[in-house]
Amino acid sequence: MKGMTRSSKVMVKKKVMVVDDHPIVRQGLAQLINQEDDIEVCCEAENMKNALLVVEKFHPDVAIVDIALGESTGVRLIKELSEKYQDMPILALSMHDESLYAERCLRAGAKGYIMKKEPPERVISALMKILAGEVYVSDNLGSKLLNKLVGTAEGTNSSPVDQLSNRELEVYELYGKGLKTREIAERLSLSVKTIETYVDHIKKKMKFKDSRDLLMHAVQSTMGEDAKKDHT
Repeated sequence: MKGMTRSSKVMVKKKVMVVDDHPIVRQGLAQLINQEDDIEVCCEAENMKNALLVVEKFHPDVAIVDIALGESTGVRLIKELSEKYQDMPILALSMHDESLYAERCLRAGAKGYIMKKEPPERVISALMKILAGEVYVSDNLGSKLLNKLVGTAEGTNSSPVDQLSNRELEVYELYGKGLKTREIAERLSLSVKTIETYVDHIKKKMKFKDSRDLLMHAVQSTMGEDAKKDHT
């Protein structure tokens, strides 16, 4: 009987959802995660719409969400998922420097933030940490957040992007990807006038001189670190 009890014990792996608009990235993450003994990818999605469908079908225990999705920012998806599925921790994944987007993702409900340039084993460590109920950030970001919490000078220096609302950030990023005002309006299902209003708000908040200045900075912000190096 005891032998039967031991042999009947089967490890139940924690299920992971991967959301990224690049198939190669999803495949790479799946291969990495599926090598582990206690976690496995149960579903994938390329955008916000698909993510909301598969999460209902597969009920993952944890999600990895790229913050730069095709038709919207992952920040909006993180916020919606964290509100609907409070027991499912979310790890934000990004090519953007953590100083620009990490705090925004955490405020939206993510339990961790990791950059795509980090070693693969760091992704696994981050997943296991948030599954254990902890928060994952880099040591550098953790120090900045603590400094900001206690009001030290180092922690109070914030990026101009932090002043933007989530919707303004979406418009800003799409601007940086080369979309025109009408294209952005269609992508976000908003009127051209509304997008123009958001653009005006962005200019004022970030103190851009004109639309050309906004475009230049938006392109630089939405490029990955490697792309930035190539343009310097």
